[in-house]
Amino acid sequence: MKKLLLAVMFSFIAYQGFAQLAPTFQFGVKGGVNFAKFKTEGMFDSENQGGYYGGLWARVGGAGLHLQPEVYLTGKNSSFITLSGQENNVKFTSLDVPVLVGTKFGAAGIGLRLNTGPVFTFVLDETQKFLPAASDAFKGNFKDTFIAWQFGLGIDIGKLSIDGRYESGLSEINSAAGYPTTKLNLYTLGVGFRIF
Repeated sequence: MKKLLLAVMFSFIAYQGFAQLAPTFQFGVKGGVNFAKFKTEGMFDSENQGGYYGGLWARVGGAGLHLQPEVYLTGKNSSFITLSGQENNVKFTSLDVPVLVGTKFGAAGIGLRLNTGPVFTFVLDETQKFLPAASDAFKGNFKDTFIAWQFGLGIDIGKLSIDGRYESGLSEINSAAGYPTTKLNLYTLGVGFRIF
C-alpha cells in the first residue's frame, strides 16, 4: 500500500512538473474599465476619469513562462485643468496592443499570474471639449501612436480570469505649444473568459 501511495504521489509531482514545461496555447475574450490621468508638470493638473476596454487575448507558454499578446478597443478619458480653473476634457478611442511576458503559480484550475510588457496604442478617434472659460488656446495636439508599459496581477479560476494592471506612459503624446511634457497613465480592471 505504501508503494502504491508513493507511486501515485510521484506520478502527480512528475505530471505537475511536465505541465509547467509543456507548451500550451489559450485564447479568450476580456473586457473592463480603466481610469486614465495625464501625467504633466507645471501649469496643468489632471483628473482620473473612467473609460472602458474590450477585446481578445492569447497566451502561449511553457517552462513556467508565457507570452500574452492582446488587442483591445479602448475608450480613455482624462482632462487638463489650468491653475485658473480652465478645463479641457479629452477622449481617445484607440486600438491597444499589449505584448506581455508573465508567469503563473498554482494548480487544479486556480492560479495567480504576474505580467509585464509594452503596450502599443493606435489612436482611432480623439475629441476635446472645453468647459466654460476655456478656449482653443488650450487645445492639445495629440500624436496618433504612443507607447506605455504595463504591470499586472491576475487570478485564474477555471475559465474565468480577473486582472488588475497599471500602465505607465513612456511616450510624450502632446506636441501643442504651451503644454508641458504630457504622458498618459492608466489603471485597468478587467474580467476575461478563456474560450479554449
